[in-house]
Amino acid sequence: MDRSLIKREDLPEVLEPKQIQSILNIGRRQTYVLLNDPPFHVVRIGRLIKVPKEVFFNWLDGAKQG
Repeated sequence: MDRSLIKREDLPEVLEPKQIQSILNIGRRQTYVLLNDPPFHVVRIGRLIKVPKEVFFNWLDGAKQG
């Protein structure tokens, strides 16, 4: 996924690690380090990790969590 082509409105309501990796332009390992001790709400379903789009972009934009 090319970061220059990503539009928030085109993303699904729930993001997966590969989408977060692409948005932040970081490596796979860095993505999972972030998601293992996240500064935002993460949903774990077995081994799957899902992040609500709104929560992620609020964090990315510097909005207060809580």
